[in-house]
Amino acid sequence: MAKPETLVLTGYGINCEEETAFAFSTAGSNARIIHINDLIENRKILDNYQILVFPGGFSYGDDTGSGKALANRMKNNLFEEINKFTERDTLTLGICNGFQVLVNLGLLPILNGFDGNAQAALEYNASFRYQCRWVDVMIEKDSPSVFTKNIERMHIPVAHGEGNFYAPEEIIEKIESQNLVSMRYIKDDGSRANSEFPFNPNGSMNDIASICSPNGRITGMMPHPERGMFFTQRDDWTLLKERYLREGKDIPIFSDGITIFSNAVNYFK
Repeated sequence: MAKPETLVLTGYGINCEEETAFAFSTAGSNARIIHINDLIENRKILDNYQILVFPGGFSYGDDTGSGKALANRMKNNLFEEINKFTERDTLTLGICNGFQVLVNLGLLPILNGFDGNAQAALEYNASFRYQCRWVDVMIEKDSPSVFTKNIERMHIPVAHGEGNFYAPEEIIEKIESQNLVSMRYIKDDGSRANSEFPFNPNGSMNDIASICSPNGRITGMMPHPERGMFFTQRDDWTLLKERYLREGKDIPIFSDGITIFSNAVNYFK
């Protein structure tokens, strides 16, 4: 089968589009970066793509709250096109600011269909500070997310000021009962972070780092897999390198993050 076509959205304030497109290309997709203005001008562009990605950054400066301005722009101009795209057998990924956009757009957790209304929020970090650090997350094995398939655990970077996942209790209960949590923050020993900083870097409810849609084809995550796809990007790579050398093991090229993108590409094979 031909390589899947990936559209990586860019626009004012978005700053991770190059790395994200490179990650999808490395995983075997044809990735193209397209500006939000061009997408609005030619709304049929989405018909040519199988994967839609909202990358990280600070869209529209986060001046009205993280991801809100871009989400409103898409609702006002591309609602029908987004709905048509997600109804096809396609994949949608939101990373960090992209996750915030998907939540504000109403595409996650999308419990009652896509109506453009947000059912959750990503609030200011509990520390009230921007957090840029490496964390550990566990992958919920019962999650239907296409992107986290066959992954058990990841060591991965986060970089955000508003990653504190919040939803009303009834929404949280539905998310949990339908296994829509795809990643949770954990401690070094693999136990739940239980909202303890810095293991849970933002205070997110139930240690939620990522959620997906009921069909598993839409996923949003606060961690940045595109910043942790190569072994030498890890914060502990020099230590691991020495350990591997002493144990006679090969030094790996890739790290945990690459699997997120490989899973998306392999979905269409």
